[in-house]
Amino acid sequence: MRHPAALSKEPSFLGTNAVFIGRSIRHSLRNVEALLMAIVLPVMLMLLFTYVFGGALDPSGGYVNYVVPGIILLCAGFGASSTAVDVATDMTNGIIDRFRTMPIRSQSVIVGHVAASLLRNLLATGVVIGMALLVGFRPTAGPLEWIGAMGIIALFILTFTWLYAAIGLVASSPSAASGYGFALLFLPYLSSAFVSTDTMPGWLRGIADHQPITPVIETIRGLLTGAPIRNEAWLAVGWCIFILLGALAWSIWSFRRKAGRR
Repeated sequence: MRHPAALSKEPSFLGTNAVFIGRSIRHSLRNVEALLMAIVLPVMLMLLFTYVFGGALDPSGGYVNYVVPGIILLCAGFGASSTAVDVATDMTNGIIDRFRTMPIRSQSVIVGHVAASLLRNLLATGVVIGMALLVGFRPTAGPLEWIGAMGIIALFILTFTWLYAAIGLVASSPSAASGYGFALLFLPYLSSAFVSTDTMPGWLRGIADHQPITPVIETIRGLLTGAPIRNEAWLAVGWCIFILLGALAWSIWSFRRKAGRR
């Protein structure tokens, strides 16, 4: 018979996180509507910008090569925004209080949501790229450029997923979390995602050139299509790390304030 002290021993950090990651993945698979939206939305946006707007913006037919990085980040942001709602739901339905009574690291529930969102959005990224290839996207990237581009995309998704998780932690309800997170979805439209910033009014160009999304898009575009990157890659990584560290600190502080223990 096991000693009572062994029964109360706290599970390992990795073991607890694995359980909550599995929990969040199962929730994602059961939420068929959200899973379909994560896959259908990229397809619809790709077709919309290629066939409806593409001819007006680039009559030569090469607009798809320009717009793919923007579509990738737009869909990644949309997919990550659901994390805010999922986290807010857990924080307001009483399940966190139940987890606090168990010998586990209850903040691992947030890690589970983030990991599941990262996997879901990487799947959506694959769908975007596959659809782009079908409608005429012709990247010039070699293996190293593809690895670099996917690394930047994964870092971006991870960064904004943690940011949305922090928003979900401070929101008073899932609907409030959805509203707060929705504002961030406009950032790709105020960047070089769909048109060059050179075509914007001077005051708006200043905003577009100096916000976090633009260097990420320009880095992905440069890696995949051979466009000049200059110092955009360093800015992209720097912005992502800065926001990620801030989001992690905000999440830890918010969770401890609302959940109390650990």
